[in-house]
Amino acid sequence: MRINAGDATPAVVVDGLHADGYVIVEGVLNPGEVATARADLARVLAETPTGRNNFEGFSTQRVYALFAKTRTFDEAAIHPLLLGVLDEVLVDYQLSAPVGIQIGPGEKAQVLHRDESVYPLPQPHPTVVINTMWPLDDFTEVNGATRFVPGSHQWEGDRRPGDDDEVLVAEMPAGSAMFYLGHLWHGGGANNTDRPRLGVILEYVVSWLRPQENHYLAVPRGVVRELPERLQELLGYNIYPPFVGYVDGRHPRSVLGRDP
Repeated sequence: MRINAGDATPAVVVDGLHADGYVIVEGVLNPGEVATARADLARVLAETPTGRNNFEGFSTQRVYALFAKTRTFDEAAIHPLLLGVLDEVLVDYQLSAPVGIQIGPGEKAQVLHRDESVYPLPQPHPTVVINTMWPLDDFTEVNGATRFVPGSHQWEGDRRPGDDDEVLVAEMPAGSAMFYLGHLWHGGGANNTDRPRLGVILEYVVSWLRPQENHYLAVPRGVVRELPERLQELLGYNIYPPFVGYVDGRHPRSVLGRDP
């Protein structure tokens, strides 16, 4: 499904996720927000090495600990449309793997994978991961746009993509947001141009599972204190009801000087 931001509601996006496993919403960020994010990430990327293996991409830079290094995605991480979708599908959730990804010229296509596969949960199980991709360049088939197998979120057992399965390319303009379920087979595309392709992933996981990145160590506490309260919660400073995640018997925000 592909829709414009003006027509997007959480219910519409959720319906599309259940049907196809993905939804592309165009126009979520305005051109000024895209330009600001690109400029600030360029500062970070100037000191970011390329990947260490085929999965990361030897010609790809990955900005881990995103919220320790830039403020340009604070509002996107708590965008009302995004939170509305997460409220409906995951109910109680946190950030898992926020990463800036710049695929460099000549990079090969990433292997298709499922984000939920990092969790050894028995199949089938309810959705535990929702990912969002935010392009800061126009994503095209030739510059490394995300590839995905539509409908693969409904596959059962250990089925993997085969030669007969359709693989689509998430071409979309900068400022869009692609929502996709953690059970959807997908992967970064090959960049056959002479320019890098920049995007940001904001991945969310249910609060009773460990996030991929350890935000307590990745984002300094002094930085977290200055963030919006909802973003603090998404970085782990929250309780999974009734009391999972407490600190010395108190709400974890107490360590930030905000004890509810």
